[in-house]
This record gives sequence, C-alpha cells and structure tokens, in this order.
Amino acid sequence: MTKENKENEELRPSKMRGVAFPKAKYGVFVAIIIIVIVNAIYYKDVLVSLIK
Repeated sequence: MTKENKENEELRPSKMRGVAFPKAKYGVFVAIIIIVIVNAIYYKDVLVSLIK
C-alpha cells in the first residue's frame, strides 16, 4: 500500500476503529420510527378525540 492509501483507511479516531456502525438506511428507519412514536405520545389526546 502507498502512504496515501494508508492515511485514507485510518480516518476514524483510534477508539472508534473497533465500533461497527449500522448501515445508514437503518438509521433513517429508526429515526422515522422514533419521530412517529414521540408525535403519537405528544398528540395522544388529539388522536383519541379523532377516533371517538
């Protein structure tokens, strides 16, 4: 390997090199689920009044 390739591989800090990061699409799904759950809790009264 050339020196330039070796520098490109080690972009993460040393303590984070062993951490396995999930795929980005899973993060998007988790963020959407969290937003939906928080909004459902926040607007619980409005949702219940719509059902009745």
